[in-house]
Amino acid sequence: MNYANFPLDKRMPLPNSDAGDGEDFIDIERLLSMAARQAKVVAVCAIIGLFLGVLYLQTTPPKYASFSSVLIDEGLNKIVDDISAASVTMQTDSAILSQIEILTSTRLAAVVVDKLKLDQNDAFMNPPMSALAKGMGFVRGLIQYVHPSSPTIGGTDITKLDAATRDALIASSRRDYAILKLQSEIRAERTGRSYVIAIGYQSTDPALATAITKAYADAYLADQLDATFDATERAAVWLQGRLTELRESSQAASLAVEKFRAEHGLAANSDGQLMSDKQLSDINAQLIAAQADTARASARYQQYKSIVDSGSDNAFKDAAISSDQPSSSVIAGLKTRYLAVTKRLQDVEANFGSQHPQAIALAKEKADISTQIFGELKQLTESYRNEYEVALARETALRANVASAAGQSSLDNQTQVKLRELDQQATALSTLYQTFLSRYEEAAQQRSFPVGKIRIISDASMPSGASSPRTTVVLGLSLVLGLLMGAGFGGLNEFNERFFRTGEDIRDRVGLKFLGYLPMIGSKLRKDEKPAEGEPDTKTAKSSSAAERRARMRVSVDAPASMFSETLRSAKIAFDVVMEGHGSRVIGVISVLPGEGKSTVAANLAGLLAANGSKTLLIDGDLRNPGLSRGLGMEAEQGLMEAVVNGQTWQSVGKIDRQTKLAIIPAVARGHFSHTSELLSSAGMRRFIDNAKETFEYIVVDLPPLGPVVDAKAFAPLVDGFVLVTEWGRTPRNMVQSILRSEPYIANKIVGAVLNKVDLKKLAKYGAMGGSEKFFDKYSSYYLEKSDVRAKENV
Repeated sequence: MNYANFPLDKRMPLPNSDAGDGEDFIDIERLLSMAARQAKVVAVCAIIGLFLGVLYLQTTPPKYASFSSVLIDEGLNKIVDDISAASVTMQTDSAILSQIEILTSTRLAAVVVDKLKLDQNDAFMNPPMSALAKGMGFVRGLIQYVHPSSPTIGGTDITKLDAATRDALIASSRRDYAILKLQSEIRAERTGRSYVIAIGYQSTDPALATAITKAYADAYLADQLDATFDATERAAVWLQGRLTELRESSQAASLAVEKFRAEHGLAANSDGQLMSDKQLSDINAQLIAAQADTARASARYQQYKSIVDSGSDNAFKDAAISSDQPSSSVIAGLKTRYLAVTKRLQDVEANFGSQHPQAIALAKEKADISTQIFGELKQLTESYRNEYEVALARETALRANVASAAGQSSLDNQTQVKLRELDQQATALSTLYQTFLSRYEEAAQQRSFPVGKIRIISDASMPSGASSPRTTVVLGLSLVLGLLMGAGFGGLNEFNERFFRTGEDIRDRVGLKFLGYLPMIGSKLRKDEKPAEGEPDTKTAKSSSAAERRARMRVSVDAPASMFSETLRSAKIAFDVVMEGHGSRVIGVISVLPGEGKSTVAANLAGLLAANGSKTLLIDGDLRNPGLSRGLGMEAEQGLMEAVVNGQTWQSVGKIDRQTKLAIIPAVARGHFSHTSELLSSAGMRRFIDNAKETFEYIVVDLPPLGPVVDAKAFAPLVDGFVLVTEWGRTPRNMVQSILRSEPYIANKIVGAVLNKVDLKKLAKYGAMGGSEKFFDKYSSYYLEKSDVRAKENV
């Protein structure tokens, strides 16, 4: 059991805050305990949710859905793409989304409405509604009834129009409403990642759903064909107008090129090269050849000039002349003769000496030949000089011609830049004209191929069963919502739980020793008490209530082996341990709020002590509301107040229980007496208690609640220890904490607290996993609960 640990030599300090506030982690056991406590709430809400789901299913008309699938097929338009360079290939998600937007557009909805005359179809305009929709409509009707307004259409008060205009306006409004309704109810979705779009419509009439779906697919296909034809038609008309402009612009540009070329003399040969450029190229080639000739002539001239300048003696040695030069044969013959004479001269001189007449003659002949050779060389050198001068003059003339031709070519090139610009413009216009001409021909051909990229792959069929509401989904969703609602209410209940439920709450929240649980008593007494025959029910009820109160005051005596009595024995042990050494022990029984059962606890505690053989005095100290005296059924002329005021002892006003020998001091209420606290703290009360201590071992005093009055605080100096009675599930924790903090003198004297009026069946739900609260059924064999307790007049 959750009783105090002994010895109780020290009291626990009050906690600064709620114990649960310092936890930084999720307590799974606590959550499970909460779920177990609120299981009934969750179950009831789940049942309510299922009931509402069943009610919704019963009041909602079934709807039937029909579907059709269209494929965006590029292959269907391949023949058109082969002849058209302007084809569009759909390769992105954006293109598919664009087609879905077309399907759900107002224009397509208007086509279907006009085709099926949906604005005149009552099944479409006013379908059967569910009870929920009717309720919402009823609420809107009430709002309109409270705030009436003139009927208007498009901001126009129709009551002020003539009948024909009003009928036409109403018909137009019905059509607009039908279009908007169809547009909002049609469904178009892409199937996976494919190029297939599913078109669906849901209605209470399966035939209507099928007709609308089929009409939508046909309208979409026709819209694609019309859009392609219209676009091609507009393109052809526009291209035709552009072709006329481009042809005129291209011709004008070509004429401008030729006119500019003629004006600036920019004639070209067959290769497209300008004549000035051709002329400059030819002169440059001639100049290069003339430069080569001049160089060659200068070299020969310089060679022979150096030979001539070296003198006649060296002329024979340097007279190396190629055979292609003029006078080469003459000089060669002279050189042959010169060699022959020289050889003969050497032979003669060798045989006859240099003075021989023949040697002299040969020497003279040799000199003559040398002179002739030198003369020929001089003549040849003069010829080369003339040739060099001619070549140089020709080169100079060609240089002048190149400079002149280069200037003309530069002018022509500068002018040709403008010509090239005009020519490029003419070429561009011609190319653009050819392109537009080709596009125009393609567009003209494409108009004869009304082939779209859309085809229907799954036609709408009559639905075999209703698509909504789906029973499984509705019931499942209702159950889930009911569970969520139950969890919400359960969480709210747990959030509002601010009362004591277990001994842990008393120890952790207010820092008091826990003495035990006092179960609820008296319920069986109400069932067993029956009115006697012939007695009125009112009288029987009053006597039954009085008997029940008296029996409740004697549970520890009539059922000494009960759990109630066992808890009071735990309190006795606590007093004995804490007040060890006291001769006579004054025990005050207090509570925070009225009606928590402190009088019952005080009476049973005193009865238990007296039944155990201890001399015990029970005092009703609640002078303003003597509930203890009323519960015991005591009718006395004098009580505690008279004894204290008159200085009497307990014997003069006390009553003795014949069974337990318990002495009882009642309290007699005599009108409104507001100075009870002064009476309880007076010297007369101290003398009265001191006198009682001489006789009794235990003095149990039933004191008023701590909350409304200060009587318990006034009597506290005379008390050795208090027992705090808290009602299970009713006494607020914060209130107990606040009072104990404000009254530390009382708090320090509180031996422990008991939880009264405990519902043992529910207590297990609040106990921690492994706590004693979970195992009360295991302890039941140790208790003997007496169920036939009856009120006895023993006073």
